[in-house]
Amino acid sequence: MVSSCRRWAYVTSVALGLLALTGGAFAIGQETCVAFKSGQSTFPIVSNRKATPILVSPDEWPGVQRAATDFASDIQQVTGIKPTLRNITTSNLQSLASLATNAIIVGTLGKSALIDEVVNRTKLDVSSIQGKWEAFLAKEVSNPLPGIKSAYVIVGADKRGTIFALYDHSEQFGVSPWYWWADAPTTKHSDIFVTSSGCSHGSPTVQYRAIFLNDEQPALQNWAMEKFTNGTGAALTGSPFNHFFYTKLFELILRLKGNHLWPAQWSSAFGVDDPQNQALADWYGIVMGTSHEEPMMRSIPVEWNLFGVGQWDYGTNQQFIYNFWVNGTERAKPYENMFTVGMRGNGQNIQLLEKVVSDQRQILMDVYNTSDVTHIPQVWTLYKEVEGYYDDGMRVPDDIALMWTDDNWGNIRRLPLPSERNRTGGAGVYYHIDYVGDPRDYKWITSSQIEKTYEQMSLAVARNAVRIWVLNVGDMKPYEMHTEFFLTLAWDADRWTPANINDFVVSWAQREFHVSQQDAVEVAALIHNVTRHNMRRKPELLNSTTYSLVNYREAETIMDEMNNMVAASTRLYNSLPVNAQAAFFEMVHHPIQATATLTNMWIAAGINNLRASQARLSANDYATQVENLFLHDAELEKNYHTLLDGKW
Repeated sequence: MVSSCRRWAYVTSVALGLLALTGGAFAIGQETCVAFKSGQSTFPIVSNRKATPILVSPDEWPGVQRAATDFASDIQQVTGIKPTLRNITTSNLQSLASLATNAIIVGTLGKSALIDEVVNRTKLDVSSIQGKWEAFLAKEVSNPLPGIKSAYVIVGADKRGTIFALYDHSEQFGVSPWYWWADAPTTKHSDIFVTSSGCSHGSPTVQYRAIFLNDEQPALQNWAMEKFTNGTGAALTGSPFNHFFYTKLFELILRLKGNHLWPAQWSSAFGVDDPQNQALADWYGIVMGTSHEEPMMRSIPVEWNLFGVGQWDYGTNQQFIYNFWVNGTERAKPYENMFTVGMRGNGQNIQLLEKVVSDQRQILMDVYNTSDVTHIPQVWTLYKEVEGYYDDGMRVPDDIALMWTDDNWGNIRRLPLPSERNRTGGAGVYYHIDYVGDPRDYKWITSSQIEKTYEQMSLAVARNAVRIWVLNVGDMKPYEMHTEFFLTLAWDADRWTPANINDFVVSWAQREFHVSQQDAVEVAALIHNVTRHNMRRKPELLNSTTYSLVNYREAETIMDEMNNMVAASTRLYNSLPVNAQAAFFEMVHHPIQATATLTNMWIAAGINNLRASQARLSANDYATQVENLFLHDAELEKNYHTLLDGKW
């Protein structure tokens, strides 16, 4: 661990880096178009206790309609004033005369008759977004509709473009994407304005930006069982991951500008556990997939154990497995998906696996009634032994995305060579910040650095592996900040450089905890140091001899720095307003305290062993320290579980 003077040198460098910030504290990685005082070229969202009404067309995408409801609620959370949200058709525009002279008009090009009417009447230039994936623009427009003198028009190129535009504004208003999942307080303002020139964003860097709920047992599963079910779970699987759980997650993903999900799968089956799961994912605007080991939208091994017949071996049980995949494809057909292809399992060989993919393509042709499946998103994940098949010569059709993977410890094993970068299906990356498997698990506490993630994923961008990125987040907590960083980088990689990635943490701390810039810089330093400490040796791999007890005062130095981090985090926690303390505890204070407790406990155990071998009575003192630290760890767990009346 660095010395105190080096730590504060790091803090100073972060502070200087703030000079390069392109957005405000509530616009992480975005252009700012929100103000809280009226200016010469501003449009009122809420002013003098009056909210501008929001207009949406009834033929708009359901997910946009729903996000517009969130948008109105977000404005109310910030200002205490809730704007009217109205469906307006082009046939009753005369009703606008009695509504207001100003309006916020929201919609999607080619889907919203209201937006198309505004574009036709005002000749609004939408060429910068038209036909582009998930792009949006927003700006003030004069006389857009009869009776409306001026409107702030929020236009998406497609349904998620519109949804992202709404949530982009909500975040700038003061609503954190983590308002529910990490209890981040909303920033209060009496007035909200937007600049007349508004905000805009082109297509994101990465087309499909996903998280993967994995290693979800026991923490996430037991918690969801208590909070979202009556304690029994789904009828066939016992899984608690129903639509009440997933709709919370869908909203979070969209607020973070993600668009894709690999659902929980240890003892769950997304399409079986709750018949509303798939329909609501599509309704919200989430593209669904399944993990690297779950072909054709079926949960493996859970669904195979329920419905399969015989062995999971295509060489000996082809027809039953084929029919199993047909069912999964038919079930998913009404919705937006990316199909995992290939097959993992014992006894596979290249010739058989190429037949597997060929047969899976035939299933897509039959179910979708088409001879051309190149327009159906598909991905083949080159994970562990599967990469070996590719290296040995196995190939899949050009339109299937190749997803390269890390080594489970944050080092991408391989990226596309120049000869592999012109595939129509593109390439992507499957990346871990949580892992269960050989040689050892790590899933307890935050132990990956965003600096490392930035370095590795920037290599992916440079080599055009930008079709799909999936982040294994385990049971998600306490990986909130890292999850957001990954999706933010995927949304717009060009905005981030080695010189400003720590500005992300500073802005994040200001948004989440409402701290001063100086305290936000200290939060960034704490997160940098605790994640570096845990990245150097994962907590699950610590033991009583990890740090030397006899050379260079290494163990003592580590203990001092752990204790200094706890002291700094405690000072910050105690200085926060009450409504920000829960979020700080979950995302900063608990990870630091838990890390320090575990590290100090192992070091004390090492000193106890050393002094016992020397027949020194002081060994007993260190035995007592270990016991006390063990009890302190239990107390931290209790504090977490009683937070906010037991929410977590």
